[in-house]
Amino acid sequence: MDLTRADAVVWRNRALLLFDRIPMPVAVCDVYGVIVLANPAMATEWGETPGRLRGRNVLDLFHPQEATQVERIAQALRLRHRSRYPVSVRWNAADGMRRHGELTADPVSDSTEASTALLITLRVLGESPGPDPGQAAPPAGDTEARILALLAGGATTAGAARETGLTVDGVNYHLRRLSERWGAATRTELVARAYALGVLTPGVWPPTAAP
Repeated sequence: MDLTRADAVVWRNRALLLFDRIPMPVAVCDVYGVIVLANPAMATEWGETPGRLRGRNVLDLFHPQEATQVERIAQALRLRHRSRYPVSVRWNAADGMRRHGELTADPVSDSTEASTALLITLRVLGESPGPDPGQAAPPAGDTEARILALLAGGATTAGAARETGLTVDGVNYHLRRLSERWGAATRTELVARAYALGVLTPGVWPPTAAP
């Protein structure tokens, strides 16, 4: 069945919506590792919006524990092998934690002749305090702080999504991560914790993130 251009746009938008809703960090890269598309879960690791990760190389974000792993993948791609390639990585996340895990690269394309992209998924295996044990980890990333400031000022989830350039699911993902990290049961409690932890500046209207 042939799709019209309008049908193709509808299906593309549906695919992007599903991509944004994947709970684990996922990105699409070109064969050189440059990010073309990232979901909110992946962007959260860096305290960024998905759009701001576009154009960055995954090897600048995640550091392979064995350089030879990357060399083997590059060689396999040159030979047009289409297997799944795991890479053990470590990184310093936006919340100040040092994490380690596994990146999995799946070559994807429209034909068997060439691999046009890599589907990257991230599995977090563990974490520890950041590189400087004497310095407290930041309680929230920049994007999280901005979302909290908007909510404290009365914004809805949809309004916070518009202001931050995220989807509604992206905003909810950030709030869910904060709720788990701070043990907060409601959004009111999240905002209260944000003031208590110094994430939001007290006595200022409209609410703003602390510098």
